[in-house]
Amino acid sequence: MKKIVTILGARPQFVKAAVLSRVISKFNEIEEVIVHTGQHYDVNMSKIFFDDMNIPTPKYNLHINGLSHAAMTGQMMEKIEDVLDKEKPEAVVVYGDTNSTIAGALTAKKMNIKVIHIEAGLRSFNMKMPEEVNRILTDRISDLLLCPTNTAIENLKKEGFDNFTNKVVKSGDIMKDAVEYYSQFSGDKSSIISNLKLEKNEFVLATIHRQENTNDIENLKSIFEGLEEISKVKMVVMPLHPRTKKILDSNNLKYKIRVIDPVGYFDMMELLKNCNLVVTDSGGLQKEAFFHKKHCIIAREETEWVELVDNGIAEIVGSKKESIITSFNEFQKAQIDFSIKLYGNNVGESIYKEIKDLLKQK
Repeated sequence: MKKIVTILGARPQFVKAAVLSRVISKFNEIEEVIVHTGQHYDVNMSKIFFDDMNIPTPKYNLHINGLSHAAMTGQMMEKIEDVLDKEKPEAVVVYGDTNSTIAGALTAKKMNIKVIHIEAGLRSFNMKMPEEVNRILTDRISDLLLCPTNTAIENLKKEGFDNFTNKVVKSGDIMKDAVEYYSQFSGDKSSIISNLKLEKNEFVLATIHRQENTNDIENLKSIFEGLEEISKVKMVVMPLHPRTKKILDSNNLKYKIRVIDPVGYFDMMELLKNCNLVVTDSGGLQKEAFFHKKHCIIAREETEWVELVDNGIAEIVGSKKESIITSFNEFQKAQIDFSIKLYGNNVGESIYKEIKDLLKQK
């Protein structure tokens, strides 16, 4: 039986990887070994997390976190090398754009092991973002690039991938499968809406955590002032990221919005299902908002998911208070067809077939 090693480092990657793991288990033709680098230490990622979400428990946990980018990536490569030397897989699967992604891809490539990159071809065109560096380098050394959108395919073509030996495939977005699967029972797993006494469509869900916002105090103030203004019309509920909380506290900044502790996946899904719209600087949440038929105000200067903006589903506003408020008011009147097909169907099975074909090659 052919073997793959899947390298994961952050909770969203586990959620996406669970889709492929279920398909692998269904066909029982490939052995999968899961490695958790430990990059994003998360107290919520306990045994309950894996049991409740039907996610395979990693065979290896490398416990690497809280270091600089260079130290983290270097230590990951060293330990991943030991795992790959022991497991001897035919291919390594990596997701997205974290340090775990590039560490897994680089280590595998240097050991002449095939690299499979899920969520390939995404670009923000902002080289100050560590994620942008990670995704560009991972794409270049991957053997199989599984792209979620036509835009991702075009990005790779513009970078000359037609001239390389890598195989580039439009697979669709695996997160769509995850949302469809977990949506079936998130209401049974979460009581956050009743616990917080929230009413459907009567609150705005907000998350802010990116360094370009949290490390620039003027940007942060402007965003929160915009959210505070919105709260006069609709309650704003914000699961507060520890980084954001630390900076707000250290600068004695307080705003009249409803701040709650960070939430688990099912709680976040229920908040998404029931909110009016989303304000975020998260990449993944932009898409999840769309999957739940919600508009999204993007508190960044760019997005990897340009099709959401092109179709009027999301709007990029940066950190400007006035732009946030204007976008909110416009979306209250917008009539958008959320049935538009942007991210494929049965993505997990499509990806599985491509991996199976790759493993047949010598």
